[in-house]
Amino acid sequence: MIWPVVNEALKLAGVRLEDLSGVAVCHGPGLIGSLLVGCSFAKAVCYSKQLLLLAVNHLEGHIFSSFLEEPKPSFPFIALIVSGGHTCLYRVNGFGKYRELGRTRDDAAGEAYDKVSKLLGLGYPGGPIIEKLAQDGNPKAIDFPRAYLPESLDFSFSGLKTAVLNFSKSAVSPPTLPSPSRGEGERGGEYSELRTLNPELINDIAASFQASIVDVLVRKTEWAIKKERIKRVTLTGGVASNNELRKRIMKMGKEKEVEIFIPSISLCTDNAAMIAAAGYHYLITKNISGLDLNPKAHMPL
Repeated sequence: MIWPVVNEALKLAGVRLEDLSGVAVCHGPGLIGSLLVGCSFAKAVCYSKQLLLLAVNHLEGHIFSSFLEEPKPSFPFIALIVSGGHTCLYRVNGFGKYRELGRTRDDAAGEAYDKVSKLLGLGYPGGPIIEKLAQDGNPKAIDFPRAYLPESLDFSFSGLKTAVLNFSKSAVSPPTLPSPSRGEGERGGEYSELRTLNPELINDIAASFQASIVDVLVRKTEWAIKKERIKRVTLTGGVASNNELRKRIMKMGKEKEVEIFIPSISLCTDNAAMIAAAGYHYLITKNISGLDLNPKAHMPL
């Protein structure tokens, strides 16, 4: 199905493949199946049309999504990338000049949203669902843990997920019927008894869970600002579309006199524009990849 998408993009841009200078493609990290499709297609196009192949790191794409709109951040800046697969802090000194300050040691923030949503039987993806329920909940109703990992800019969210599970199980009403076997139905499985939680409590769980995630992300970013003595921060990745996180980061920036750069919500989730934004810099610096390029599911920035 990749050809119809490419044809539609070319049509909207009013160009042909022959008019391009190169093709930027994400070659990792990510799901290997999707990466194989993208890389194979990009290499085929570049070979047949004699175009330049520009291999972009997924995280690099997220960082440069901040350059697709005005105002653009100046170097150096601190990049907070929060998505389903990644939660990390980088010092960005320029294109290609990145230093990792911290990363998740277990679950990424977006992954924690998805897992908590699943155990509560709320559906997938979990981020938008939990955010919506949290609007009607009390973020102070339940004192879920904040894993700050003192003296470290790393993140950890697996303990929070376990705390939500333990609290929910302790609050559940005894089921009137035996629980379905694991994996039985979208809302079945080992946590099916959690369906007996009343809606008001689920809203409070969602709000309190979200408050814990956001508190840690904002506090760690504050620590990075202080440690690196940089007054510019970008927030990108799928979880950057969360309105509570956007609001709290902007509030922190105002209080600490820090410039905050957050792309529009449409540019926060995985998108082709961010790969093109990074690919442009590969093009102008003549950092070209060969047709022997292979994708990798795991890849450092």
